[in-house]
Amino acid sequence: MSEKPRHTFPVSWDELHRDSRALAWRLLEKGPWTGIVAITRGGLVPATIVARELEIRLIDTVCIASYDDRAQGELMVLKRADGDGEGWLIVDDLVDTGVTAKAVRAMLPKAHFASVYAKPAGRPLVDTFVTEVSQDTWILFPWDMEAQASEPIARRKGR
Repeated sequence: MSEKPRHTFPVSWDELHRDSRALAWRLLEKGPWTGIVAITRGGLVPATIVARELEIRLIDTVCIASYDDRAQGELMVLKRADGDGEGWLIVDDLVDTGVTAKAVRAMLPKAHFASVYAKPAGRPLVDTFVTEVSQDTWILFPWDMEAQASEPIARRKGR
């Protein structure tokens, strides 16, 4: 994401589980699948849920680093998956700018790419997704948050 996000979209564990199951529903009739390739790290949890729901036991990973807690940096491929993706399902938590998706698509051009959440810049690169959010929204995944007291909205607005 090149500009600072204007909005945040917090996602709880329950919401992520629900949305990942919704993704599995959308993928059910598109298989059968040889296995799943999870994009680490964000795609690991959704891939686990999709694998359970679709009764897929074979899971591989593509390991890519490009984000810290608030910004996208240079893409580094740490581990690749073998083959061209034929019969495989790629699962990620989010397709944002499409940088990661382009790299994985180049590695596994015949795979079906599924993401729980999609932003407009990356949406054309995925075959299946559940929820679209605006490009200027930062999704706060449950692994990025901790429970704490929250200041009232009126106070945050300086009232």
